[in-house]
Amino acid sequence: MDRDLLPHLVIVAAVARRGGFASAAAELSMSPSAVSHAVRTVEDRTGLPLFVRTTRTVSLTEAGATLIDAVEPAVREISETIERLQASRGRVTGLLRLNAPRVALPVVINPILAELTRRHPGLIVEIASDDALTDIVAQGFDAGVRLGGMIAQDMIAVRLTAPFKVVMVASPAYLEARGAPRTIEDLQAHNCIGFRLLASGGVYAWELARDGADIAVSVRGTVLVTDPLHARDLALAGIGIAYVFEPLVRDHIAAGRLRLVIPGAAIEEPGFFLYFPRRAAAAPKLRAFIDVAREAPTWAVGA
Repeated sequence: MDRDLLPHLVIVAAVARRGGFASAAAELSMSPSAVSHAVRTVEDRTGLPLFVRTTRTVSLTEAGATLIDAVEPAVREISETIERLQASRGRVTGLLRLNAPRVALPVVINPILAELTRRHPGLIVEIASDDALTDIVAQGFDAGVRLGGMIAQDMIAVRLTAPFKVVMVASPAYLEARGAPRTIEDLQAHNCIGFRLLASGGVYAWELARDGADIAVSVRGTVLVTDPLHARDLALAGIGIAYVFEPLVRDHIAAGRLRLVIPGAAIEEPGFFLYFPRRAAAAPKLRAFIDVAREAPTWAVGA
């Protein structure tokens, strides 16, 4: 075996994992040209093309996929072993890659990161804001954050938040101008801020409670968004009625900037959970995140 290729194989694995030379270079703190040179070196030495390159995408060839299938587990095992050795000396290091919906960032992630980065300055946390149901294993993430009912059964799940309600809110100015709806049917006469689902492209039907059962209600309005935080801001601006997680608007309701609409129709979500494959459960960087999450002084952390 050509031992000179070993360092380059780590770079090839990063390009495959990140799906591009620039993103791999950023992860490895290298220049894109150095990453490209490493890949070219492996291709020249093996006599095989490893990637198909276009102006927009980088994908593995059949030979490249075969090589990565062998190399990636070894690279991961070496990296995890080094991290465990460093953790045994009280230092948590490495790169922790998390995938989380945007709405979870202010609710869960940010309060945890404030303490995590203070406690473990050698740990780098990369967060991908993603509202699609991404396969975290296939995309190389260490863990993800999702609502409790949306996690595959083969994953380990750790509660990050208590259950919370999903509520409808509007500004006092909007309600004074249009009147407050009193029933679910009254919503049809109001400007409801819609939500476009990124994964399917469909428009989300609001899930509401009626007589102890959940129902799906299609609403209409002049604005569609893909970010719940944007819906909240539009409600604050008096545009219409927003459908949001209650923690996102709790302070605004308390301050009188927003009012609850038909509060009896609010459903309850199980809360946010951190989830990850079983093999990752012992990783020091993941355990560090979980430990801080359990101690975080925020409404978000459940028992």
